[in-house]
Amino acid sequence: MDFLKSISIAASGLRAQAGRMRVISENIANADSTAQTPGGDPYRRKIPTFRSEIDRALDARVVAVGPVRSDPSAFKTKHEPGHPSADANGNVRYPNVNSMIEMTDMREAQRSYEANINVIGATRRMIQRTLEILRI
Repeated sequence: MDFLKSISIAASGLRAQAGRMRVISENIANADSTAQTPGGDPYRRKIPTFRSEIDRALDARVVAVGPVRSDPSAFKTKHEPGHPSADANGNVRYPNVNSMIEMTDMREAQRSYEANINVIGATRRMIQRTLEILRI
């Protein structure tokens, strides 16, 4: 039963990191977007959170994606009087997304995902070795 717990916990980590990567991908895709209307708000960066849950069937704690929050930091502003999204002063607001931070977060999520895959692989190998020992 402990093997099932470790696989379940690692699988929940895979799902959580996949959800995190989806949010980060959305941030990267909208990094250069502008508002639909002149002077309007552009895309606001989203921040994924995690929460702990209990898998009652296995009696184990697992992780899940929690609520996705909006980043309250200020938008970037550029003076571009001819831009369709410019306000009355000629300023255009761009999303508060820093592509370098997003790429760093993506790499961290990818490594966490790979670590969970390695846990599942190691557990699988332990199950196989246990079965080999029992055959003898």
